[in-house]
Amino acid sequence: MYRFHAKYIFPFFLLFLFAFGVTSIAQTSTVSNPTSTRENNPYSRFGVGEALNGNNAVLQGMGNISSAYENPYTINSDNPASYSFLKLTTYEAGMQGSVRNVAANGLNYTTGNATLNYLNIGVPVGKHGGLVFGFTPQTRVYYNLADTAVYPGAGQIRRSFGGDGGLNYAYIGAAYEYKGFSAGFNFGYMFGSINSYSFADNIDTTATMSSEFSNYEKIGGIYWKGGLMYETKLNKDLVLRVGGTLALAQSLNQIQNNYWISSYQFYDTLVQDTSYQSNQSKGKIRLPMTYSFGVHLAKAEHWDVGADYTATQWSQFTNNGIGQPSDSLASTAYKISIGGEYVPNASNIRNFWSRVTYRFGMYYGTDPVYLRNTQLNYYGLTAGMSLPFRRSTSEFHGAIDVGRMGTQSNGLIEQTYVKLTLGLTFNAKWFIPRKYE
Repeated sequence: MYRFHAKYIFPFFLLFLFAFGVTSIAQTSTVSNPTSTRENNPYSRFGVGEALNGNNAVLQGMGNISSAYENPYTINSDNPASYSFLKLTTYEAGMQGSVRNVAANGLNYTTGNATLNYLNIGVPVGKHGGLVFGFTPQTRVYYNLADTAVYPGAGQIRRSFGGDGGLNYAYIGAAYEYKGFSAGFNFGYMFGSINSYSFADNIDTTATMSSEFSNYEKIGGIYWKGGLMYETKLNKDLVLRVGGTLALAQSLNQIQNNYWISSYQFYDTLVQDTSYQSNQSKGKIRLPMTYSFGVHLAKAEHWDVGADYTATQWSQFTNNGIGQPSDSLASTAYKISIGGEYVPNASNIRNFWSRVTYRFGMYYGTDPVYLRNTQLNYYGLTAGMSLPFRRSTSEFHGAIDVGRMGTQSNGLIEQTYVKLTLGLTFNAKWFIPRKYE
């Protein structure tokens, strides 16, 4: 007979408070100007926004080499095949703070943001299976830009462009392992909203003319991802793992509301010249196919090194049945990552620092954004560490990612960024045997 021990409610409750607090921090941000407390990324206006990294802090410290990584005490949500290796019930939550410097044409500004990064619960099922429940933000949209231009007959015009929103993913995942081969999937609901606007008004006459164009999108639909992994022993100490993931092109439902307003103001008199409003226009957003594969070489409880390749076919992306303009998205975006981790002596419970895990990584990739015949790329270095709880497999994780994206050539924008991820992992047995009947 087995019973659930009440003390294991505490880790889940603590993770809930942790996630709630992080979300509250994110919601205090304001929409005001390019130097507001929200992270202003002009490139997030394209596609469905800036892709976010929903991997846990363990993987982020290693450059996100996730395709062939497994750990019996942490959750690799990027390759669901890894769930079959879980040994204990695992609770995970993480938050991420980031600072970004944006530079163009000799001007620059710095913004930042803090938000929930991931929330996962993993449960081993028998000796060869695993089950995971998770939630993670997938994309983020926030940009706030302004400039001026001179138009014949209208004078000097001030133009503003802005947007906010993003997509989230709530899912359930499962995996099963047989003779070293493991297969798994994530199946869930992708949802969110994206709002965008543009505004123009003349600023050098007593008679002010203005135009405003706004678009509001609600997005939601089923989304899935599959993964495979194979692990074999090369000798009594070394293990080789290969793995890969695949998410086919999938469509999400979209509801759009938009309006256009033109107005003319002469001193205190305001005249609305033209107004158009469209409500509940239904369509589809088609997300592109993404695949990855990787390889790892590891010595159990001592070190692990690996490499990953990920690609996304952005030529398959459409918004309401209309493909993205050819000068804004590349046909394919890819990323190459290498990294590893090292533990001096995981079995030495008397020496804290010998049980600390140290991580490193680096990556290079091309961004989906393609502007003015220029392919944007990015690269970065990562580092991290895990601090163990006393006499436990539970850990506190930290990871830092320093990188650069874009270019100032051809009138484009270059960004440098620093991302700090903090995470908690609690391990426990949900059910324990009774000592007495």
